[in-house]
Amino acid sequence: MNQTPEAPYDETDGVRRRPVENPPEWPRVRENVPLAAPLRWLALGWGDLVASRFRGSFYGLVFALMGASIALIWRTQWQLTMGLTAGFFLLGPFVCTGVYELSRQLERGEGRNLPASMICWRRNLGAIAFFAAILTFLMVVWARVSVVLFALASTTEYPTMRGMIAQIVSPTNIEFLVLWVTVGFVFASLVFAISVVSVPLMLDRRTDTMMAIFTSARALATNPGPVYLWALLIVALIGVSLATWYWLLLLTAPLVGHATWHAYRALIEP
Repeated sequence: MNQTPEAPYDETDGVRRRPVENPPEWPRVRENVPLAAPLRWLALGWGDLVASRFRGSFYGLVFALMGASIALIWRTQWQLTMGLTAGFFLLGPFVCTGVYELSRQLERGEGRNLPASMICWRRNLGAIAFFAAILTFLMVVWARVSVVLFALASTTEYPTMRGMIAQIVSPTNIEFLVLWVTVGFVFASLVFAISVVSVPLMLDRRTDTMMAIFTSARALATNPGPVYLWALLIVALIGVSLATWYWLLLLTAPLVGHATWHAYRALIEP
């Protein structure tokens, strides 16, 4: 019976070992992505949303319920609103995993299987779960830092939300506003840098977490113009939906998810 021969053993140092497998190749980041590319990503994302017969709106419902939770917390325990809102944005890439899978299905001609998209994370469970843990950790750190900054800016106890806001935005606390915005921008930039294409990459190529994170950061460093424009568009779409009528997230959240898949395809070579 013919048998496939085993790979030769490594005996260079006199010790018989099995050969070390070649390390996985790092994904290549495309250069010179056009500045207006995010607009095309949105157009392609809308096409996927329609082609999937709006199945992605199931995940939009999850975001809408999160928006409703933020509105409820704002009316009852406003002190927790900032942390919950931060969690909304930080955990977005993980929640959108199913939307990425719907775009992947359409791209591969596999149909529109919503149940399969709900469990697609099982394809690379360890890496995606580790990434979600990293985002959660950053969310907790930001919430704590924000509370500390507010406490340092306060000269009295906050009896009401109106009194707290009036005190903090007063001209006497301009240093606090600058510090808070600066720290918030640093956290937001860090989270966005590591998550631009991380989850689609882990889902599509089953890469490990750190490879996906560093590739995502390289995509931002290589194409800062279009990627930062994409960040502004995400904040505008999701932020306007939260600020006006959070049920708009039924459309805007899956639209951003589908468009992110096309951002991944545009930024990373196949």
